[in-house]
Amino acid sequence: MSQPESHIGRIRVLVAKPGLDGHDRGAKVVARGLRDAGMEVIYSGLHKTPSQIVRTALDEDVQVVGLSILSGAHNRLLPEVVSGLRTEGLDDVLVIAGGIIPEADSHRLKEAGVNAVFPPGTPISDIVEFIRKNATDPGSN
Repeated sequence: MSQPESHIGRIRVLVAKPGLDGHDRGAKVVARGLRDAGMEVIYSGLHKTPSQIVRTALDEDVQVVGLSILSGAHNRLLPEVVSGLRTEGLDDVLVIAGGIIPEADSHRLKEAGVNAVFPPGTPISDIVEFIRKNATDPGSN
């Protein structure tokens, strides 16, 4: 089945909550902001494993995976998501993260393949701009 005309060429973003973190207000605010900016957003819901996130990214053919984490498990879970995406051949998927992530850990996450880390209070417009500048062109798939 072909996609409706309004969906062709839109950036597809998976917003996911890895681990046991039960707070999703920030993820939902970002998801809504990205949707309002014209992106197609898939929200995973809470308590997803890295492998579930990778599977959803593959199934949904996304250009961006946005990971929201507040639990402190970012140094373990986020690199697992990046590794899983690369194992599945999703090398061109942009991986961004947000939540409570110390700046020192942000640098380590970037070394592990996370493209950007957005701290609490980041304007949605900054996230939208980063995605638009760095995500692969959805029309090239």
